[in-house]
Amino acid sequence: MNPQQRLLSLDILRGMTVAGMILVNNGYGQSYEPLKHSVWNGMTPCDLVFPFFLFIVGVSIYLSLSKCQFQWSGEVARKILRRTLLLFVIGLAINWLDHAIEGEWACFGHLRVWAVLQRIALSYGIASLLVLMINHRYVPYVIICLLLGYALILLLGNGYAADESNILARVDRALFGSDHLYRKSPVDPEGLLGTISSVAHVLIGFYAGRCIKQASSVSDKVMALFILGTVLIIGGYLLSFGMPLNKRIWSPSYVMVTCGLASSLLALLMVVIDIRGKRKWCTFFQVFGVNPLFLYVSSEVLAIVLGHVGVSEMVYGGISGVISHPQTASLCYALYFVGLNFLIGYLLYRKRIYIKL
Repeated sequence: MNPQQRLLSLDILRGMTVAGMILVNNGYGQSYEPLKHSVWNGMTPCDLVFPFFLFIVGVSIYLSLSKCQFQWSGEVARKILRRTLLLFVIGLAINWLDHAIEGEWACFGHLRVWAVLQRIALSYGIASLLVLMINHRYVPYVIICLLLGYALILLLGNGYAADESNILARVDRALFGSDHLYRKSPVDPEGLLGTISSVAHVLIGFYAGRCIKQASSVSDKVMALFILGTVLIIGGYLLSFGMPLNKRIWSPSYVMVTCGLASSLLALLMVVIDIRGKRKWCTFFQVFGVNPLFLYVSSEVLAIVLGHVGVSEMVYGGISGVISHPQTASLCYALYFVGLNFLIGYLLYRKRIYIKL
């Protein structure tokens, strides 16, 4: 497998994930249950998209840093820190825009600190610096230590409580104040302590990237990913008997199962794309995969702007006038919104413009 083929599989998985993130985030009205996040313990298909993206971040870190042979340098460290800061600031800017467009320009007293991009930023930055500083043979041990440490925090700190006694909620309130946190549940789903397990999540993706890079043939790469995926899925479900799957707190069992599923799906895509050569269906997802973070940001900004000017309500009203079933109308609106972002991405794709955030 040459580098171009390898990256195509990764781009397709990345594109499927970003398209999925946009789909589940933009159902207007009443969505189907599989397109909603689990209320607390448990996992829906919707709960797979964000962890899949973090897994891909880890794979991409390996492929990117291998170009400099993982050698620490001031230039590489500054590049990582700049990207981490950029993603975090863009995440804050989106949170600010949600208030500012309603006229609350000086909303800093109740601006939410955390969100998806901030979680990506910290997970990427910490994991990238770690793999530059340690021998890669120790990465599995670091992952185990992070997940065990986080499991102890959850068990000793009432981390499975869906109320304000939860250690995650208490730490966030103490450090940032309630006004700067997620308001729809007591626990901020992208809060600070959850970063511990999300860093482990990215490192599992990094380890998968190492398996891809070191295997000598396409079949060996696929087998390595399937084995990794199977071990993680079985181990995660066994662990879930004592520590249930939970996206809101990014539980260790959730990390293992979702990384296992992502690894297995990447292996399947390699079989379809790289071994069997079936690529005609790839263009749609490749459009999202080559500009993933830019299109995610554009979707967030578009959702805020179109909602403010009334376009979202108008389009949904037109759809629901034809389709009376509320969940189906909501899905059609979400698909329309995915298509809108696809058009933006397709213009960039045709012009070979790749915007790296």
